[in-house]
Amino acid sequence: MELYLYDFTEFDHADIGPRGLYNYFYLDQYFTDPNRHPFLLRVNDRWAGFVLVTRHNYLTLELDTWVIGEFFIMRKYRRQGFGEEAACQMFDRFPGPWQVGQIQANTPAIAFWRKVVARYTGGQYLEHLLNDNRWYGPVQTFYSPPGSGPIQEDTWLSR
Repeated sequence: MELYLYDFTEFDHADIGPRGLYNYFYLDQYFTDPNRHPFLLRVNDRWAGFVLVTRHNYLTLELDTWVIGEFFIMRKYRRQGFGEEAACQMFDRFPGPWQVGQIQANTPAIAFWRKVVARYTGGQYLEHLLNDNRWYGPVQTFYSPPGSGPIQEDTWLSR
């Protein structure tokens, strides 16, 4: 998580706290809240990143839609298809309505998610540009059909 938050300072300009950490306040909830799901990612038995999936709705603020809460692929594993594979596994694992949001400053993430969502849905998605107290940036909305494919039942995704 600290590597991800450090990478993200390029876009949010966050500072570390007095104990030398970025203090992601919601991490513990991913292990206790039934609406939050943590996944650690591995490539060839090496740590490669993580995905945090939760229930939220950027448009209505209800807990009725799956969202990617956080998504991190270590730099050495980027641009190899692993991130797209992990995202699609998440979409398959949690069928139903989805929203994937990116902050406006994170242009690499915007390009990545537009490409991934377009491929996953065959272009059948909508994009909303939010600019209010809920969110500032694009949000792709789409539907993941049930039975999209087999998913590993443990918390590790491996290639």
